[in-house]
Amino acid sequence: MAHSLASTVQQLFPNLQLPVPRPESLPLEVRSPIDGSVLARLGQASAADVNLVAQKAEEAFLAWRRVPAPQRGNLVRVLGEKVRAQKSSLGQLISLEMGKILQEGLGEVQEVIDICEFAVGLSRQLYGLTIASERPDHKLLETWHPLGPVAIISAFNFPMAVWAWNAALALVCGNPVIWKPSEKTPLSALALHALLLEAAQEQGIAIGGLSAVVIGDKSAGESLVAHPAVRLVSATGSTGMGRKVGQTCAALFKRPLLELGGNNAAILTPSAELDLALRAITFSAVGTAGQRCTTLRRLFVHQSLYDTVIVRLKAIYESVPVGDPLEAGTLVGPLIDRQSYEGMHNTLDRARSLGAKVHFGERIALRGSDSFYVRPALVEMKTQAGPMLEETFAPILYLCPYDSFADAIAMNNAAKHGLSSSVFTGNIYEAEEFLSAAGSDCGIANVNIGTSGAEIGGAFGGEKETGGGRESGSDAWKNYMRRATNTINYGKTLPLAQGIRFEV
Repeated sequence: MAHSLASTVQQLFPNLQLPVPRPESLPLEVRSPIDGSVLARLGQASAADVNLVAQKAEEAFLAWRRVPAPQRGNLVRVLGEKVRAQKSSLGQLISLEMGKILQEGLGEVQEVIDICEFAVGLSRQLYGLTIASERPDHKLLETWHPLGPVAIISAFNFPMAVWAWNAALALVCGNPVIWKPSEKTPLSALALHALLLEAAQEQGIAIGGLSAVVIGDKSAGESLVAHPAVRLVSATGSTGMGRKVGQTCAALFKRPLLELGGNNAAILTPSAELDLALRAITFSAVGTAGQRCTTLRRLFVHQSLYDTVIVRLKAIYESVPVGDPLEAGTLVGPLIDRQSYEGMHNTLDRARSLGAKVHFGERIALRGSDSFYVRPALVEMKTQAGPMLEETFAPILYLCPYDSFADAIAMNNAAKHGLSSSVFTGNIYEAEEFLSAAGSDCGIANVNIGTSGAEIGGAFGGEKETGGGRESGSDAWKNYMRRATNTINYGKTLPLAQGIRFEV
């Protein structure tokens, strides 16, 4: 099996150039969560390598910022076309390297395609403003300009889409990009980046340093974040990691764009369409084996529904297909590694110690001792406490009853994170209350749909310890540009603002 999976990667991408390990440093072993086998051994970037990459990006910025935005968009258009042509191979690579089921891998590649299309249109819509001036014969404008090199630090769970959300916008906005992927999923990064280089070559774009990939552990990311050439750091990962990135950026007066943890909740009300709600809850809770930042982790069920809901969810969880993510019919693949499994196991033990009733969550013996397949867990809690208020990156769904809708909203907002949330209701008053200023305090608030599965047209991100960043659609492009206010005097006099008189 070890030979088989590594060979599959080679067959999918026979021309993929991999960084060769250096004699003086340990190679990075890339393992498949499907069976724990080694897919590749890669060379890792040193601090000197990161410095060189950042310097080249700074040089590239001087040329790329002068290229008209629609031409920059054309590069992203060609990238999207190449990704579409390679969708099947890229989706399989995601499954091999990260472990999500093939349908989700293909969906992630589609996100790359979609954001490329969005960015192409955006390249002709980087609008500023004309503002009414209080002074005669004066024009007041607001314009947007490229910012500078953008560093993208992505997590293992979305090894392609997160880069694309950032890179597609950054490139059309006039910025070079440097990608530091998770050390758990670097092959996906190298494969996708190779398509961008092909697109640039076909378009005759000979700007060295316009895009680069840095392979390595957290030390490579730290060097990149601290480099003075980098003007924006988009970091996706844990709150702990984001706190360090934010502090470094603050000290150097550069922009952080942080997409961190999420302890997402849903409220199930008596008026909900129960069949629809249970389908949405299941996908949100067990999809990607619970390894999404938008995974549903807390479910507040009205006490009148609670007994019915727990019986139906137990039946669903007992039968949900867990197995090889490349096999048809599988809905839950493996956890990424042993550390994730141990985190899930320890969390369930903590919940039991608080008196919680735990259903499922056991490890399933598949593919040997180096793979970690689990049956998603349901945990009944009488009150919200302990690990329920923490994010565990695994398929654990806590259920807790509630009496009043106000109580449910308060429990939703009690978590330190504020990424995604949803309510299932047929009551317009409850729906509108949930979406109001007094409702959910999350960056994403949904009605009659789960917490995961965001579209690229809307800005993605959350509040509180989720970091406050926004990526992808809407006006997220403004993160990647600097704003300038311009005043033009086309008259023969010099009136001052606020009626100030200053005669010399």
